[in-house]
Amino acid sequence: MEERRHTFGKSERLCSKMLIERLFTGGNHSFPAFPLRAVYMLVEPDELESDISILISVPKKKFKRAVKRNLVKRQVREAYRRNKYLLLDAIKVQGDKKVALAFIWLDNQIHSSDEVERKVKKLLIHITERIQ
Repeated sequence: MEERRHTFGKSERLCSKMLIERLFTGGNHSFPAFPLRAVYMLVEPDELESDISILISVPKKKFKRAVKRNLVKRQVREAYRRNKYLLLDAIKVQGDKKVALAFIWLDNQIHSSDEVERKVKKLLIHITERIQ
């Protein structure tokens, strides 16, 4: 059995302003799993380094203090890191596309890490079903 590395490196972060703008404008797929919303789009293989690149957004309007925003971002990042193979396996089967994905926080309260992980997992499974 192959040992999987549950990592989250720099190449998996969505940094391109052009791709971020394309992700939020146009006919891209979006759906909620409260307290998160996922927005994703399929992109050509030459546009991204990694098979999946993600962006995590926690609006200042929801949490005024950076400490709380950073806590929520850490929770989402950790949940994604632990469950990314749900989506990564589906992408590798397809082979010809890559995914740009954004997680947006919707609530103005902090939730438990277990709940955040369940919601991220639910969103990843939903995206996997939509892609195939």
